[in-house]
Amino acid sequence: MTDAFALDPRLSADTHPVGDLALCSVLLMDDARFPWLILVPRRPDLRELTDLTPKDASLAFDEIRIAVGVVQALARPDKVNVASLGNVVSQLHIHVVARFQSDPAWPGPVWGVGERKPYPPHARAALLERAAALFVAA
Repeated sequence: MTDAFALDPRLSADTHPVGDLALCSVLLMDDARFPWLILVPRRPDLRELTDLTPKDASLAFDEIRIAVGVVQALARPDKVNVASLGNVVSQLHIHVVARFQSDPAWPGPVWGVGERKPYPPHARAALLERAAALFVAA
């Protein structure tokens, strides 16, 4: 066990920070095909949702609900998928993914479909700013 929280380098490489909630850091997945947030509880050595204390688990669920609302406001999706897989990155993180019947992975999962399309810098900056404002307003 370590004493300090550190974000897995693979998450850092594929995302951009939106901001921090009480428990979780909020990241934007850099894939313009799917509006996609990732919540990472800022606690060391977590792998499973069940590793959260009861208090943190309750807070995590509240923050997931907020993130779903932000994704709905940002993208107006047909569906929002929420998942915690950890097969590639074992650090506990929760995906909140906007899904559309017209997206390239519908109706299956987004993982392993095509190649990631990074946001153009100007679009990424605008999306990050809008997402951060929606979290503040939530």
